[in-house]
Amino acid sequence: EKMSPSVFNFNDAKERFASTIRSTLDSKTVKPLINTFNQLPGNETEKKTTLDQALRWVLEGEIIKRKASCEDFLALIYLSIDGVTEGICSATTPFLLLGDVLDCLPLDQCDKIFTFVEENVSTWKSNSFYSAGKNYLLRMCNDLLRRLSKSQNTVFCGRIQLFLARLFPLSEKSAFLGLNLQSQFNLDNYTVFNKNEQESTLGQKHTEEKDEGMEVEEGEMGDEEAPTPCSVPIDYNLYRKFWTLQDYFRNPVQCYDKFSWMTFLKFSDETLAVFKSYKLDDTQASKKKMEELRTSGGEHVYFAKFLTSERLMDLQLSDSNFRRHILVQYLVLFQYLKGQVKFKSSSCVLTDEQSLWMEDTTKLVYQLLRETPPDGDKFASMVEHILNTEENWNAWKNEGCPSFVKERPAEMKPIRPTRKRQAPEDFLGKGPDRKIFMGNDELTRLWNLNQDNMEACKSDSREFMPSLEEFFEEAIEQADPANMVEDEYKVVKNSNYGWRALRLLARRSPHFFQPTNQQFKNLPDYLENMVIKLAKELPPPSEEIKTGEEDDDNDDALLKESNESPDVQHKLVTNQQMDDIASKLGAQWKTLAGQLEMKAVEVREIETDSEDVEMQAKLLLVAWQDREGSQATVENLVLGLNAAGFIKIAESLTET
Repeated sequence: EKMSPSVFNFNDAKERFASTIRSTLDSKTVKPLINTFNQLPGNETEKKTTLDQALRWVLEGEIIKRKASCEDFLALIYLSIDGVTEGICSATTPFLLLGDVLDCLPLDQCDKIFTFVEENVSTWKSNSFYSAGKNYLLRMCNDLLRRLSKSQNTVFCGRIQLFLARLFPLSEKSAFLGLNLQSQFNLDNYTVFNKNEQESTLGQKHTEEKDEGMEVEEGEMGDEEAPTPCSVPIDYNLYRKFWTLQDYFRNPVQCYDKFSWMTFLKFSDETLAVFKSYKLDDTQASKKKMEELRTSGGEHVYFAKFLTSERLMDLQLSDSNFRRHILVQYLVLFQYLKGQVKFKSSSCVLTDEQSLWMEDTTKLVYQLLRETPPDGDKFASMVEHILNTEENWNAWKNEGCPSFVKERPAEMKPIRPTRKRQAPEDFLGKGPDRKIFMGNDELTRLWNLNQDNMEACKSDSREFMPSLEEFFEEAIEQADPANMVEDEYKVVKNSNYGWRALRLLARRSPHFFQPTNQQFKNLPDYLENMVIKLAKELPPPSEEIKTGEEDDDNDDALLKESNESPDVQHKLVTNQQMDDIASKLGAQWKTLAGQLEMKAVEVREIETDSEDVEMQAKLLLVAWQDREGSQATVENLVLGLNAAGFIKIAESLTET
């Protein structure tokens, strides 16, 4: 009789998923969502797509209705990450949810969401997420950067760039990652200053200059006493020439033009002459540095753009940090002009006269850096070291940014010395009756049960596969309506039984490979159908129903002792028994972990895998079972439970 499969309904499935999502947000567990996923009809692709839509639908409702708690949004994203790990939703879903949240929230809340993105960079780099989400993360970061102001949100912009640097490999050639492959300049970084001499106030005395002008730049001066003003006479010409140099730092290619170079040369000589003639006092600079550290509770004040007010010119020339900034700009400019850059035009060549001037000026700049307090010598040495290191990066870019991972040549690979092994005749069959000693009495006894172990493995007594009649006898008996066995108690509902039944059918039943038009929703339904077919072909079952325990014992007892030793049957712990023990242990599972000789690393992994204490207890037992293999018996587990003080749980295990 053909079973009609349930028709998949998108809207109904979406409603069920959405209802489950809302109810599980507080519990922060994906189990209810997995149950709903398994209960719904339809293929896996349909259900995954529906769950993806349901997650975005719930998120949309949260944004429209509550508009608030970032924790609610993050709980939904955490749920989607668990869903990807469990294989019930698409790998792109967490990134779509992140993009939706960041698009709809103001920048102050985007900061909190992005903190979550930064903290989970190891998750995004894992195999499950990286390929699917790297483009989404890149697009998301670029959208954020377009919304942010480089001058007002400098720190946030820097965090985004650092995140991308951690996410992508160093050789990633994307222009969005700050890898300036073609050595381009930020030509939009103009420095605005007063270019109209008629509007200049330099050279005029203002009695209220200190009171009014200093209020604008609060934090530039100390609270009690202003620094000594610059002793160099400052006029409009010096002001104009000084700030005009920023245009050459912005676009160094101008220096290759003859007339532009003459202007740069003249202005630079005058500026450096001012620096050289007016040297900063170490005591004054140290005092100002201490006052800066006190500003805003110890935080360093940083401005993304120069302050070009004429009133600040004398104070800027007295500021050691400002002077260092200008001098380092000269060194960076000279490094580019003298360096070999792959994408530099062929016309960009320095004359001997220009090279000689830059060489002399470089020495002067380093001398001024050493004379600038505090710690001038140390600062100059550090700058020189950084610029020398920068040459390596320039060479790497000129070579096309090759990968840093290099394969070791075959001839360079170390050759492992071959270990000389003893010949078999040197250690086998030396004892009486040519007995082979295995280093342990019990192993020696087992190995020597038979002279030819290969022949012993081929004997009929080593055949452990049951017949169809024996294995399905209980299932056929339960399938008879006259016995009135409820579905939930039938053996075909047991997943372990189902797996063994499929293997046996594949080996011994012709029905397993016969094509059929019947469609089955799950494995128990298929086995019910096979049991009905087998019942018609096999002889009627005997009155005594075998429970299958003998088969389990036969499977586990692969070696039996000789006639003089009694048979020992070891009963493995079943999945149902582990579930019962886990529910009874609860939060006390760590006490048992010590008795089962679980390592601290394994305990931490279990705690990380699940927050549910019952599931943690189950994971402990599963890890112990995987490690022990055939030794994961009821007897050994009872010993561990008794040693840990869980005597009642051990007694309940022996009774089952």
